[in-house]
Amino acid sequence: MDKKQIRSVLEKRKAVHVEDPCVYKYWDELTRLLSMDAKKTIKFLNECSEDDIGWISEVFEDVAYKLQSNQFIECLDFLYTKYPNIPMEDSIKTAKSYML
Repeated sequence: MDKKQIRSVLEKRKAVHVEDPCVYKYWDELTRLLSMDAKKTIKFLNECSEDDIGWISEVFEDVAYKLQSNQFIECLDFLYTKYPNIPMEDSIKTAKSYML
């Protein structure tokens, strides 16, 4: 997992309108990058700003499904407590439901 690569994709995602079809390209790429290594992803997320977490939360569900990591789910719960103004409760609930 390359932090610079994630930040680059994240910045491109932020620049795209929510209804632009290429949004999904960035979602897929963020999901791929964040699903490579649970420990590195958790460390990365814990270092992110509230704004970045707001954007990354779009892919929490997909990342949870791919990682199948209880530690990742715990990280999401921590982020929800840390940033209560980000509407990510539904994403976290869905992420939890994806755990096999």
